[in-house]
Amino acid sequence: MLLLASLGMAGCGDGYNGGYAGGYRPPARIAAPEPARPFPPQATLSARRGDRVAILLPLTGGYAELGQAMLRAAQLALPEGEAPMLDPRDTGGTPDGAAAAARAAITDGAGLILGPLTSAETAAVAPVARNAGVAVLAFTNDPSQAQPGVWTLGIGPGQQVRRLMVAAQAQGRGQAAALLPDSDLGRIMGDALQQSAASLGLPAPDVRMHAPGMGAIAAAVRDLSAYGSRRGPIDAQIKASRAQGTPEGRKRAQELARATIPPPPFDVLLLVETGETLSEIAAVLPYYDIDRGAVQVLGPAQWSASGSGSANMQGAWYAAPDPASRAGMDQDYTAKFGVHPPAIADIAFDAAAYARTMSGQGGFSIASLTQRGGFGGVDGWFVLLPDGEVRRGLAVFRIERGGPTMVEPAPGSGT
Repeated sequence: MLLLASLGMAGCGDGYNGGYAGGYRPPARIAAPEPARPFPPQATLSARRGDRVAILLPLTGGYAELGQAMLRAAQLALPEGEAPMLDPRDTGGTPDGAAAAARAAITDGAGLILGPLTSAETAAVAPVARNAGVAVLAFTNDPSQAQPGVWTLGIGPGQQVRRLMVAAQAQGRGQAAALLPDSDLGRIMGDALQQSAASLGLPAPDVRMHAPGMGAIAAAVRDLSAYGSRRGPIDAQIKASRAQGTPEGRKRAQELARATIPPPPFDVLLLVETGETLSEIAAVLPYYDIDRGAVQVLGPAQWSASGSGSANMQGAWYAAPDPASRAGMDQDYTAKFGVHPPAIADIAFDAAAYARTMSGQGGFSIASLTQRGGFGGVDGWFVLLPDGEVRRGLAVFRIERGGPTMVEPAPGSGT
């Protein structure tokens, strides 16, 4: 599971998100959900809706420890005895369990659903909630599950890529390229880069996919960087100078061999690999004269982890919430429960805090939940859009030997 190693959750599936570590795992193959119907207007809902918020989590089963930790975080934000009432429901970590939990919670009067955890569970809950006119703030970061009335709060690839491209554009860069694995994740990242560039008015990026192995990576880098056309003219001049067979010709050839070749046709390069593969890419880039001083490398938030291999990418950027923003929650959680919360507990905390705020500011209608001002949580600002998209305000960090340094702080709104 890419991007979850720092959480020790390599076994989680179905699009589970690793909190502000920015993880993404392509969803398991599941049956296609039924066609979306318009979300019912809030006016048609029962008057009792709004005083009870369901939270769907795997409180038993293989992910029970994680589910319990997320429930504790939600209870920290929405304590017992305060409105609205937090109603925990056990999904057992399965789609059928999640759908059953959603039906029971709605029958008991839930006006909003927080969770479930995974992509497959969210797909099962969405039609149940939609038929009842109940909004869902799911914890997965699988963007395919987003739709009107269903928001995926997990921090996903698209949010990270957009934030990085905004930062690159602010520094006068914008001709992007991507070197990505030929996989579900690679294609998602490539699509996110193309969409971000288009929305920011930047040139269309050159996205190249590569097969596994050093040979395939090297060939993709050579092609992507147009190395042949950049180096070819200089090599031709060196060959011609040597062919003269004179001291002057040999001297000229030596000078040309030290010449700086033109830069590649991009000034931003998006990568997603980690570990040994990232080390291989780091070695290949300078071989094909990709100067990381001239080309800004961008990567996933998992590069913040010491074991990600990002030490070979000094100067690269990644986007993630500012860790300082979660310090208060972390301190309160540790003081109350005696252990540090897992990173994904941030999402449960923010979802419950948002429910508490919206309960007193118009309830859980689509219009209320999609207020333009958004909400400032421990993972930064986020804004829910009517189509199901979640915009987040992330900080941008640069990888350095002594640890990451913030390049740009998180904006005060979900952008």
